[in-house]
Amino acid sequence: MTQKSTDHTLPKPAFRQWLPVICMAFATFIFNTTEFIPIGLLSSIAGNFNMTETGAGIMITVYAWAVALLSLPLMLIFARTESKKLLGLVFCVFVASNALSYFSNSFYMLMASRLGVACAHSVFWAIAPPLAVRIAPPGKQSAALSILTVGSSLAMILGLPIGRTIGLYLGWRVTFLSIAVTAFVIMLLLMKDLPTMPSRNTKTTESLPHIFRNKALMSVYLLTVLTITGHFCGYSYIEPFLTYVIHLSKNVTTLALLVFGFTGILGSLLFTRFSIRWSVPFAFWSVGGIMVSLLAIKVFSFSQTGIFCVIMVWGVAISIFNLSYQYRIISLSPNNTDIAMAIYSAIYNIGIGGGAFIGGIVSHKAGVGNIGLIGFAIVAVGFIYGMVYVKPLLLKAAAKKQDSPKH
Repeated sequence: MTQKSTDHTLPKPAFRQWLPVICMAFATFIFNTTEFIPIGLLSSIAGNFNMTETGAGIMITVYAWAVALLSLPLMLIFARTESKKLLGLVFCVFVASNALSYFSNSFYMLMASRLGVACAHSVFWAIAPPLAVRIAPPGKQSAALSILTVGSSLAMILGLPIGRTIGLYLGWRVTFLSIAVTAFVIMLLLMKDLPTMPSRNTKTTESLPHIFRNKALMSVYLLTVLTITGHFCGYSYIEPFLTYVIHLSKNVTTLALLVFGFTGILGSLLFTRFSIRWSVPFAFWSVGGIMVSLLAIKVFSFSQTGIFCVIMVWGVAISIFNLSYQYRIISLSPNNTDIAMAIYSAIYNIGIGGGAFIGGIVSHKAGVGNIGLIGFAIVAVGFIYGMVYVKPLLLKAAAKKQDSPKH
């Protein structure tokens, strides 16, 4: 009887150890939902303000470039702030800005509210991955990052389709209000379960020269901006592409977005299972998968079944890419992680904004059916650069890290 009682109590400490990480996953869910929800509501927002989808799509570009410009300055300002307090402040700005989106009576007011969300986003994605690694149980850092990515993928599986459905039936403003309410609840849970953790950034601006002299880190930044620019050249306009080129109904388009997110979870599971053994190959297979998927959406534009298969590969590839390179940034900058992640967030959002901007030009000048071809060309440049220059640097860094305990 005593042994049986002991067995029942064993899982509790383990679960309590994971609880803050799970709460952070919910946070990534809501942040990713609000970042990408305009993609699923682009036609509704454009129709409400009597604009074209291309015109409304500029909000994706402005949002991303605002994050790119603000990530490093805001992180330098708040680098020494205690992590829990900083996260609470970030959520307050996030909730208020999404509530303002609900009350927007002009496109400019909506843009202003999105800039508020961008400020919160800038700091959140600089601190979230390293924070998850710090609060994870010992030896479970990769699993913690994967749980964060599950939260991101659920934003595609549940957040984006549900938000799109709410927007279709109740209006896009109600979608943003729902995000604000959900974020407020998540904030309360985080403030309850997240431990107090002083910042590890004892130096701020002093760390920048060390980061910029790190060749492997800088090469990852460049590879990321090329890959993400190409990815979002296609993905930013995936809703009108599926609707007007593939001729899917609104409900089937929503299903396609759901499939994309669901396969993202598969990607995170593959990363958790094989990342230690195939860390560097995974990083480059993911770039290749994105590249091939962008070409394939053009090649299989005549087939609805083919497009769904492509979306599945694409979802797995982008999920593994995000995990691989977030983990790479953390491992390459152990003493300046938050600052390095802030720069990475800025670089990533330069890619989002640049991709959305280029995709908008392609859609307007050459038709939305060609977004995949241009995206493919951009990622192909990144893939070649990665294989020739970045891969040797990462292999060298990995070997150096593996040898370091022996000295």
